[in-house]
Amino acid sequence: MQARFGRRSGLSKESTGMKDCEKDDVPYPPLLPRKVNLQEVTIIPHNEWERIRGSLDKLTREAAALRAERTAKRRMHTQSQNLVKHWTNTYAGMKEQKLKAKQKRGEELEAERQILDVEEELHKEGERKKAIESAKQYQFYQTERVKSFHSGLLLSRVMKERDAQIQYKKNTEKSDKKWEEQLKLSSEKAIKEEKEKEEKQRQARLALAKDHLKQIKEREEEEKERKKNEEKDSEEIKRQNLLYEIEVKKKLSKKQKEIDENKKQFFDSIHDKNIIRAIEQQQEEEEDERTMKFIKAKKRLMQMRQDKEAEIQRLMEERKERINNFLTELMQQKLDNEDFIIARDVAEAEAEREKAEKEKNEKTQAELKAISEHRATVMKNKEEEERQRKIESKEQLLALLEADKLFQELEKEKKLKASIKQQEIQDAHVQKMAVNKFNARQLKEEDLEYWRLTEALAAEKEEEFQKYAREVIACESESTKKYTYPLVRAVQEGVGGGHGPPFVGRGGIRPSYQATDATGIQLPFYNSQGSKFDFQKSKRRLGFTW
Repeated sequence: MQARFGRRSGLSKESTGMKDCEKDDVPYPPLLPRKVNLQEVTIIPHNEWERIRGSLDKLTREAAALRAERTAKRRMHTQSQNLVKHWTNTYAGMKEQKLKAKQKRGEELEAERQILDVEEELHKEGERKKAIESAKQYQFYQTERVKSFHSGLLLSRVMKERDAQIQYKKNTEKSDKKWEEQLKLSSEKAIKEEKEKEEKQRQARLALAKDHLKQIKEREEEEKERKKNEEKDSEEIKRQNLLYEIEVKKKLSKKQKEIDENKKQFFDSIHDKNIIRAIEQQQEEEEDERTMKFIKAKKRLMQMRQDKEAEIQRLMEERKERINNFLTELMQQKLDNEDFIIARDVAEAEAEREKAEKEKNEKTQAELKAISEHRATVMKNKEEEERQRKIESKEQLLALLEADKLFQELEKEKKLKASIKQQEIQDAHVQKMAVNKFNARQLKEEDLEYWRLTEALAAEKEEEFQKYAREVIACESESTKKYTYPLVRAVQEGVGGGHGPPFVGRGGIRPSYQATDATGIQLPFYNSQGSKFDFQKSKRRLGFTW
């Protein structure tokens, strides 16, 4: 079939040429799918197709364009910032340069301050060390050993000066007249110089007196001003003290209220505890009372049961006795009537006898029947009572066993509580004894450590004193060795300044001893080589021969 509707004449759509193309391996596939009717395909011009595509992708393209524009602006802004970041002729650059310069100056100032702080700290450290050394030296000089040693040093120097003065006096006595004239001239010259010196001193004293008067006036004015300030300060202090006293009173009243409230709560708690204890005691008493009532009720029931059984037995005995008496009376009456009846009429007697016998038999049968019925009823009631009694006895026994068990548990719990409490008290006593023993041992160890440290410190101080004394004695002995005995005497072992023997176990201290009278003065120290009295002569004079 040939193509129509404006197509050029030629082969049909399913021509052999297309078939050959389909059969061949063509690298490019056809533009339309297979088995598509071309008459149903709409052909659109390229411009119209581009317009449709543009209308469909308009929002996407506008969004992409906006994103690209923003990205370009951001990139341009970043480039501009990177470009002007290091410029110094802009406001931001000048501000940054100023901030850097300010930061640099601050760092330099901080470094200088740190250096000054380090120097000041070193200076203060040196001052502290100097102060500590001077304090240690002053403290060392204030000890009794050093004071006594300095007293000996002063005594040795005084002795040396005294000998020098004696020697000088001896030398002056041997001088000649020329020396006396020269001494007279020198004395006159000295008197003249002394007068001039006194005149100068008088002028200086006058000037000093004027200066002192001026200073006195200034001090009086300052004293007036100071008094005014002190009055103001005293008024302010009085006001502050008044406010402080008011505040203290408020605090004391508040504290007293708290104490009263705590005391009230404490007494309330004690009262509540007493009430609870009384309630518990009352409950225990009620429990004991219920137990006693139960035991009494049980005894009373047993007594009632025994009384009831005795009453039943007594009633049965009385009934038996009544029946026997009644039968005996009947028999006696029968015998009496027989004589009378026999005498009156034998026939009537016989009839009466038969009638009586018949009645007697009927009555006996009725009584025997009543007795058997009564016996059966009594036995039945007795069995029922016995069964009821057994049930009640069993219930009472179970209740009594339960009460006994409860009582045993309560007693066991009380004993357990008492044993636990006793064990706690015993443990507390043992712990307290251990703590007291440990504290005693600790106190003893602390005491020993204290004496050990005291002895070590005393030995160290003694070594320091001996070193100082050796240096001073060596320095003093360079000039002369004649006057070092007081120093050697002061260096003897034993601190404390006393006259007694040194304690070996207490750091070598030498204590002082006081009199036992009211004065309490220190006892003197006698160091004699022996008694000056002849005791043998005294004994002979008194009449003793041994």
